[in-house]
Amino acid sequence: MERKISVPDMHCEACVRRITNALNAAELNFTVSLEYKTVTVDGCENCLKTAISELEDLGFSPVAE
Repeated sequence: MERKISVPDMHCEACVRRITNALNAAELNFTVSLEYKTVTVDGCENCLKTAISELEDLGFSPVAE
């Protein structure tokens, strides 16, 4: 199941790299869209919670859609 997370404070490619590195380290299946300022996580509810926690740890303000 795919779940989208809005990341309104993702502004640049450096943000995308930081997010990508963190979510890869958490072993999640995901895609990052700078254009739409979203992260799409493929997996269970726990995967969504893990992704949100990782984003918050990086200083972003994620909102599950």
